Amino acid sequence: MIRSERTRRTARAVLQVLAVAAAYYAAGGLGLIPGVSVHGAAVTPLWPPTGIALSALIQLGPRVWPGIALGSLCVVSTLEDSVSLLTCALVAGNTLAPLCSYLMLRRAGFRRELDRLRDGLALVLPGALLGMTVSATVGASVLVLDGDLPAHGFWPVWTAWWSGDAMGVLVVTPLLLVLRGARVPRLTDRWIEAGALAVVTVAVSWVATRSSLEVIYLVFPLLVWAALRFRLAGSAPCAFLVSVMAAIAGTQGVGPFEGHSVLHVMVNLALLNGSVALTALLLAAVVTEQGNIRLRIEHACEELAEVVDRLAPGRTAAAWPSRAEDEAGGR
Repeated sequence: MIRSERTRRTARAVLQVLAVAAAYYAAGGLGLIPGVSVHGAAVTPLWPPTGIALSALIQLGPRVWPGIALGSLCVVSTLEDSVSLLTCALVAGNTLAPLCSYLMLRRAGFRRELDRLRDGLALVLPGALLGMTVSATVGASVLVLDGDLPAHGFWPVWTAWWSGDAMGVLVVTPLLLVLRGARVPRLTDRWIEAGALAVVTVAVSWVATRSSLEVIYLVFPLLVWAALRFRLAGSAPCAFLVSVMAAIAGTQGVGPFEGHSVLHVMVNLALLNGSVALTALLLAAVVTEQGNIRLRIEHACEELAEVVDRLAPGRTAAAWPSRAEDEAGGR
């Protein structure tokens, strides 16, 4: 009995590792589609595998790190002719970065519900901005040491690498954490408003990222609408859609990104996607936290009202235990 239970746990752990590896590899293939070249190094303004890796660590625990390493190895192998020390170093950097982010989040008391402002700030600062410096530093350093990247190209590649990994965490991780707790909505929910939000977000995002009129800022009222009305369940998908459409437009050099250099486009995409993710994530966290505080206050008021009602002087004497009964109960 004990052996069969242990076997089932081992099989479940292996399946989880393989699922993480498959998801990482699939997302890596999609992330390389809008990729660009900076000093000969292939980079992308949005790297979804880092968001998948951190989400897997948050939900399944650190035991799934071999899946991250395996998925990263498969992705890097598609870019290299053969497995070498360079490949192993890149895989190590891609694995250590989300692990460091996960450990820092756990140290900060992060909750995957993202229902507090401190959770949003933790995901932004140690989770994305600080943790992803590991993969960017390892990746750019290895390319320089291997001779594939000139020394003066270190910082441009480092910036692009770090930006893509950080945006993957800020955009993809909240979306996956929301999907984990998703449920089938009731017919009484705000279907019409949600549908209108989805349609308007698609239309406005397309116009904002394809028009040459510099109207990219039109997406921010939509993020505010989604966060205030639907919290993270609405703001995370909207932020993901805007970031993906902006990344595609940036790599194609259309709309507000037309006529700019690769580095200029990468910087603008990093600023835009970062602002979008921060607006969606932090505003939704604040709204959720305030809602939870209001519910706790209402619950405390109800309990206080019950206590006051029991202690009200208008109650009959029969409702109060007599002194003799109290003494009998004390015995």
